[in-house]
Amino acid sequence: MPDYPANGAPAMAASGPAAPAAPSAPASAVPAQQPRAGTLHADGTPVRVLVVDDEPSLAELLSSVLRYEGWSVRTAGDGADAVRTSREFRPDAVVLDIMLPDFDGVEVMRRMRQELPDICVLFLTARDAVEDRVAGLTAGGDDYVTKPFSLEEVLARLRGLLRRANLSRPAAEGALAVADLTMDEDAREVRRAGELIDLTATEFELLRFMMRNPRRVLSKAQILDRVWNYDFGGQAHVVELYISYLRKKIDAGREPLIHTVRGVGYVLKPAG
Repeated sequence: MPDYPANGAPAMAASGPAAPAAPSAPASAVPAQQPRAGTLHADGTPVRVLVVDDEPSLAELLSSVLRYEGWSVRTAGDGADAVRTSREFRPDAVVLDIMLPDFDGVEVMRRMRQELPDICVLFLTARDAVEDRVAGLTAGGDDYVTKPFSLEEVLARLRGLLRRANLSRPAAEGALAVADLTMDEDAREVRRAGELIDLTATEFELLRFMMRNPRRVLSKAQILDRVWNYDFGGQAHVVELYISYLRKKIDAGREPLIHTVRGVGYVLKPAG
């Protein structure tokens, strides 16, 4: 369900933009960093997440991004493996494909919750599989995202589930700030010097990624990997386009926060 800007260039999905498909991308897309406060238990140990999907490249893409966020991650390729791994790993949350080769995600959830009744469950479903989404939520799933999804959307949904379950140490309860620019992730509100700024879904995801990586130079490839659909396959010029949209809304008439590092990418930081 893409939205289109006035010049006809494709904006991204209104329900949650996403990253391109190449499974080789995570190595270049996820520079090393220290775990974020919101990805730790109150005792300082990493939150544990199990990724269950029968597409190895997608499971690896998800697990790489989750590890970058500071979570401890395991993967499983079918229902039986998922149940076995959950008994050993004791995950706090599971990202669970609802369509698996042996038995479906709803049955996996049911078996996991026999031993882990409080585990947070984020279902992955096909975009047109309305019945699957309804069945998953009715059976007790906490949330879902539809394929193809954005990696930032998956991360945001997981952070929200873990905060609500009091399983992670909140990082200012979903609030991000760089200089006088603030973002409330839960309310999906962005303000500059207290003034509310209206962003499209794609602009919001792009800005969220940059605000979660302040003072870090992000290449166009890294931004594509994290903000656009994992099977988008588009060109880097779409990043330039959306950076220009953000600049008009965030920086116009103010000290610039979005800076270009020629030949490398973009960085969000206070001027000076």
